[in-house]
Amino acid sequence: MTLPPLSAILDDYELLDSEERYRLLIDLGRDLEPMPAALKTEATKVRGCSASVWVYPTTLEDGRLHFLADSNAAITKGIVALVLSAVQDRSPAAIVATDIAGELAPFELSRQLSSNRTQGIPNMIALVQDTAKRLA
Repeated sequence: MTLPPLSAILDDYELLDSEERYRLLIDLGRDLEPMPAALKTEATKVRGCSASVWVYPTTLEDGRLHFLADSNAAITKGIVALVLSAVQDRSPAAIVATDIAGELAPFELSRQLSSNRTQGIPNMIALVQDTAKRLA
């Protein structure tokens, strides 16, 4: 399934209370395209996350990057979906130019979630950005 634009997610997110925000994140995670188990390796694992997170970049025919991702924790998987919503199916140059952390800032995830849940976000962002830089 195609992830909605980050701005559309934020519009919904801002209208919700804390518990509903958790549900929204879980639903976003459920909407991620399935990641084959064979791709869940040490090489695709994001370091520094409290839950296991895997991110695998692929290149579309026109050179845009498409990421497959998964997590063994529902909330964390939703956070991964947020990160990917900022960059999915964009050119490497566009991803490099994107301030992913800045685009996630309005969600105030550090206020909504425990530090354990958010500690791996910078590492997810770095992996996505580094992949895009290599291919730009």
